[in-house]
Amino acid sequence: MEVLKVSSKSSPNSVAGAIAGVIRDYGCVEVQAVGAGATNQALKSVAVARGYLAPMGVDIICIPAFTSIEIDGAERTAMKLLVEIRWLFGIALRFGRFFTDMIY
Repeated sequence: MEVLKVSSKSSPNSVAGAIAGVIRDYGCVEVQAVGAGATNQALKSVAVARGYLAPMGVDIICIPAFTSIEIDGAERTAMKLLVEIRWLFGIALRFGRFFTDMIY
Protein backbone atom coordinates (compact mmCIF):
# COMPACT_ATOMS: atom_id res chain seq x y z
CA MET A 1 0.00 0.00 0.00
CA GLU A 2 1.24 3.47 -0.88
CA VAL A 3 2.13 5.61 2.19
CA LEU A 4 1.87 9.41 2.13
CA LYS A 5 3.49 11.34 4.99
CA VAL A 6 1.93 14.67 5.94
CA SER A 7 3.47 17.46 8.03
CA SER A 8 1.85 20.49 9.63
CA LYS A 9 3.26 22.56 6.75
CA SER A 10 1.81 20.34 3.99
CA SER A 11 -0.66 21.96 1.62
CA PRO A 12 -4.03 20.16 1.93
CA ASN A 13 -4.74 20.68 -1.78
CA SER A 14 -1.42 19.12 -2.80
CA VAL A 15 -1.86 16.16 -0.47
CA ALA A 16 -5.46 15.77 -1.68
CA GLY A 17 -4.23 15.56 -5.27
CA ALA A 18 -1.75 12.85 -4.25
CA ILE A 19 -4.48 10.95 -2.37
CA ALA A 20 -6.86 11.15 -5.35
CA GLY A 21 -4.12 9.97 -7.72
CA VAL A 22 -3.24 6.95 -5.60
CA ILE A 23 -6.93 6.10 -5.10
CA ARG A 24 -7.46 6.23 -8.87
CA ASP A 25 -4.45 3.97 -9.46
CA TYR A 26 -4.64 1.51 -6.55
CA GLY A 27 -7.97 2.01 -4.75
CA CYS A 28 -6.43 2.70 -1.34
CA VAL A 29 -3.72 4.76 0.38
CA GLU A 30 -2.29 5.17 3.88
CA VAL A 31 -1.79 8.73 5.12
CA GLN A 32 0.53 9.17 8.13
CA ALA A 33 0.74 12.23 10.39
CA VAL A 34 2.64 12.92 13.62
CA GLY A 35 1.24 15.67 15.84
CA ALA A 36 -1.95 17.68 15.99
CA GLY A 37 -1.04 20.10 13.18
CA ALA A 38 -0.07 17.32 10.78
CA THR A 39 -3.22 15.34 11.64
CA ASN A 40 -5.33 18.43 10.97
CA GLN A 41 -3.74 18.89 7.53
CA ALA A 42 -4.16 15.19 6.76
CA LEU A 43 -7.87 15.20 7.61
CA LYS A 44 -8.47 18.35 5.56
CA SER A 45 -6.65 16.65 2.68
CA VAL A 46 -8.95 13.62 2.83
CA ALA A 47 -12.00 15.89 2.72
CA VAL A 48 -10.64 17.78 -0.30
CA ALA A 49 -9.69 14.50 -2.04
CA ARG A 50 -13.27 13.32 -1.64
CA GLY A 51 -14.35 16.38 -3.62
CA TYR A 52 -11.73 15.68 -6.30
CA LEU A 53 -12.99 12.10 -6.75
CA ALA A 54 -16.72 12.91 -6.65
CA PRO A 55 -17.02 13.88 -10.34
CA MET A 56 -15.71 10.40 -11.23
CA GLY A 57 -18.48 8.89 -9.12
CA VAL A 58 -16.01 7.55 -6.55
CA ASP A 59 -16.77 7.88 -2.83
CA ILE A 60 -14.05 7.26 -0.25
CA ILE A 61 -13.95 6.36 3.42
CA CYS A 62 -11.30 7.11 6.02
CA ILE A 63 -10.41 4.64 8.79
CA PRO A 64 -8.28 6.25 11.54
CA ALA A 65 -5.80 4.22 13.58
CA PHE A 66 -2.60 4.65 15.56
CA THR A 67 0.76 3.30 14.46
CA SER A 68 4.33 3.44 15.73
CA ILE A 69 7.01 4.87 13.47
CA GLU A 70 10.69 5.63 13.93
CA ILE A 71 11.91 9.21 13.50
CA ASP A 72 15.61 9.97 14.06
CA GLY A 73 16.04 6.73 15.98
CA ALA A 74 13.15 7.46 18.36
CA GLU A 75 9.84 5.62 18.40
CA ARG A 76 6.86 7.96 17.87
CA THR A 77 3.12 7.41 17.75
CA ALA A 78 1.54 8.54 14.50
CA MET A 79 -2.01 8.85 13.27
CA LYS A 80 -2.63 6.51 10.36
CA LEU A 81 -5.56 7.24 8.05
CA LEU A 82 -6.49 4.37 5.77
CA VAL A 83 -8.32 5.91 2.81
CA GLU A 84 -10.10 3.60 0.42
CA ILE A 85 -13.02 3.38 -1.96
CA ARG A 86 -16.36 2.84 -0.23
CA TRP A 87 -17.45 -0.76 -0.88
CA LEU A 88 -20.75 -2.42 -0.03
CA PHE A 89 -21.26 -6.17 -0.44
CA GLY A 90 -18.12 -6.50 -2.57
CA ILE A 91 -18.96 -3.76 -5.08
CA ALA A 92 -18.13 -0.09 -5.05
CA LEU A 93 -20.78 2.36 -3.92
CA ARG A 94 -21.26 5.21 -6.33
CA PHE A 95 -23.13 7.87 -4.34
CA GLY A 96 -26.11 5.66 -3.66
CA ARG A 97 -25.83 3.55 -6.82
CA PHE A 98 -23.80 0.39 -7.30
CA PHE A 99 -21.16 0.02 -9.96
CA THR A 100 -18.67 -2.69 -10.79
CA ASP A 101 -16.74 -1.09 -13.65
CA MET A 102 -13.81 0.10 -11.48
CA ILE A 103 -10.51 -0.23 -13.34
CA TYR A 104 -7.29 -0.48 -11.37
